[in-house]
Amino acid sequence: MGTNGLSIRMIYRTEGEKQEKARRDALEMLTILEEHGLNGKKKFFGGDNINIVDIAFGWIAHWMGVIEEITGVKLVEGNKFPLLKAWMHNFKEVSLINENLPNREKMVAFFRTRRSLILSAAWHPDFGFISRR
Repeated sequence: MGTNGLSIRMIYRTEGEKQEKARRDALEMLTILEEHGLNGKKKFFGGDNINIVDIAFGWIAHWMGVIEEITGVKLVEGNKFPLLKAWMHNFKEVSLINENLPNREKMVAFFRTRRSLILSAAWHPDFGFISRR
């Protein structure tokens, strides 16, 4: 998956052409997960019980919707990714996972504000944020 995993982050951090390229790359990654990671016969990546692969991809189940809401970029549509959508539901239904998910509304508020700051500033790899003022 390599750089395609970073594409979702770039959807959050960019706009315009860069965001559209990141969207295409992210859809490619999600297509690989849909076609090769999930078989539709089991609830989770490794079978009927949650395993390390589910934990590794667990951020998709909760954070993806937050990123989609903040950016307006829809990635995980049920008609395009039915297996991934079902896995997301199953993953969040595990009581240990569900009880430890961060509050969605607070996440949206925090990351919406943070995204505004990111988009209003220039990022320099050596110095961090540099004001555009």
